[in-house]
Amino acid sequence: MITVIGSANMDLVVGTENFPAQGETVLGNVFDTVPGGKGANQAIAAARLGSDIHMVCCVGDDMFGTSIVNNLQKNHVKSEGVGVVAAASGIANILLSEGDNRIIVVPGANSLLTTAHIDAVEDVIQKSKLVLIQLEIPIPTVTYTLQKCQELGIPVLLNPAPARGFQLDMMPFITYLTPNETECEQIFGMDMMEALEKYPNQLIVTLGSEGARYFDGEQHVIVECFKTKVVDTTGAGDTFNGALAHGIVAGMELERAVRFANAAASLSVEKFGAQGGMPACEEVEKRLQEASRLS
Repeated sequence: MITVIGSANMDLVVGTENFPAQGETVLGNVFDTVPGGKGANQAIAAARLGSDIHMVCCVGDDMFGTSIVNNLQKNHVKSEGVGVVAAASGIANILLSEGDNRIIVVPGANSLLTTAHIDAVEDVIQKSKLVLIQLEIPIPTVTYTLQKCQELGIPVLLNPAPARGFQLDMMPFITYLTPNETECEQIFGMDMMEALEKYPNQLIVTLGSEGARYFDGEQHVIVECFKTKVVDTTGAGDTFNGALAHGIVAGMELERAVRFANAAASLSVEKFGAQGGMPACEEVEKRLQEASRLS
């Protein structure tokens, strides 16, 4: 069982031929409302792969909140840990153009996920094989959760996004940290290679089209990505983290788990929306097998 503690939003997605310049108005060609938020995205990514997922988050007492909870349940994510609060649900304004995205997040109810919510689900955390958490919820709640997990002996995978919320004194409480290259430099203030060597088998840096890498204590391990046709990159990182959590709990060795996560992420970008392309386990295994035959 995996407990995911994090954000749950409604994504307001707009597609356009070109990103507008400062002060410019352009015409869009797509608009949709799609459930998102890093926490919910990662929970659904892992659930679609077959993991038993419990979600801990806060949503507003509005139509977006109802839709978010319904979507979690539809995707077989257990929602007993979801708190409904007297506030607007979080939203993300996502602008898409030519396979790239620009995102503005308004936290809303996510800002009201407190340490009391964590205490209320302590029994769920204690039964978990892994806790997956991000930084779109209040940092004091993240810190409290890390300490709680250490007390209970529960491993933690932390995706440090947005990176500005990360604190170096969190590292002793984290089993796996998964920044991208830019986030890695922001967090550690040093060259990526140096940071990897400082945190062997703990720091896993995602590199987009170049895959991911970590240091195993003796050598750098580069896990290559998979060829894919990009439609929408939104949610690729969340798919990677959900799949990595799934792989770790399933008992995969770290290199195999990272490769599994890369394959899942490569599938996720082939469809529209953060959750739209998140694959089932069979699809990931098929991609791994196809890549193996071609190598």
